Amino acid sequence: MTELRQRMLDAMVQRGFAQRTQETYIGAIRRMAKYYRRDPALYTPQEVQAYLLHMVKEERLSYSSMNQAACAAQFLFQTVLGQGREQFHIPFAKVPARQPELLARAEISRLLAGCTHPARRMLLQTIYASGLRVSEACALRVSDIDSAPDRMCIRVVCGKGGKGRSSILSPTLLELLRCYARYVRPATWLFADASGQQPLNIEMAQRAYRAACVRAGITKSGGIHTLRHCFATHLLEGGVDLYTIQRLLGHGHIATTGRYLHLISPQFRPPKDINPLDLLAALPKL
Repeated sequence: MTELRQRMLDAMVQRGFAQRTQETYIGAIRRMAKYYRRDPALYTPQEVQAYLLHMVKEERLSYSSMNQAACAAQFLFQTVLGQGREQFHIPFAKVPARQPELLARAEISRLLAGCTHPARRMLLQTIYASGLRVSEACALRVSDIDSAPDRMCIRVVCGKGGKGRSSILSPTLLELLRCYARYVRPATWLFADASGQQPLNIEMAQRAYRAACVRAGITKSGGIHTLRHCFATHLLEGGVDLYTIQRLLGHGHIATTGRYLHLISPQFRPPKDINPLDLLAALPKL
C-alpha cells in the first residue's frame, strides 16, 4: 500500500492535519490491511463495517478506538479515493459520555513524589500546573517558557486543531522549571527523549504517569489526561471563572469547559494567601 499510503499522507498534509492525526489514520488503515491482507482501495463498505465490528467484538477495543478507525476509513475512501458519502457510508458508534475520575490533591502529591525520574516528574508537574494536553507538553521547547515578569506564560505553539494559545506559568512552576533546567540542562526540547534530539514520546509520558500511579498506590482509572481534568476542576474550586479556564485549556466552546462544573467539590475551601492559579502551591506537603 505504499502508493496509497503516500496519497493519503499528501492529502492530510495538504489539509494541515496534525502529525499525531496523520500517524493515527495511517496506523488504522495499516491494521485494516493486515486483517484483510489485500489492497485497502478494493474494500467494500460492508468489509469496512465488518472490520469495525471485529475491533469491538473480537479485539475488545473501545468504541472510541473503533470511531478513530472509522474516521480514517472515511477520509481514505471519501477524500482520497473520491467515493461519495452515499456510495461509501461508514457508521459511527455513539460513545457514552463518562465523567473522569479525578485525583484528590493529596493523591497528586503522592503521584508526583512517586515519579522518581526528574524529567518525567517535571512533565507531570507542568501538565497539572498549566493544563496542557500531553501532546502539547511533550512538544514544548525551552523557548516556549516566557518568564518575563509582565508575561509569565507558557506558549503553546500548535495545540489541538493547529491553534496556538498561552497558558499560565505560576511562580511555583517557574521555580521548579529553573531547578530542572540547572539539573537537566535541556537544549531545544524541554522534555527530550533519551537521545536529547527529539521530543519525548507521548507513550513514554503515559507510561511514566501509570508507573507513578502504581508507586503512589492510586488505582483510579484514566491516563495522564487526568491531570488536565484536575487542573480545570481545581481552578473552578479555587474561584477562577469559567471563561478564563476555557482560554487556558484552549476549548473552542465554553460548553466543553462547562462539564467541569459537575465535578467540583462543594466541601473544598481554597487555602488562604495562595494564588488560586498556583495549583502546585496548594498541594498538601507529604
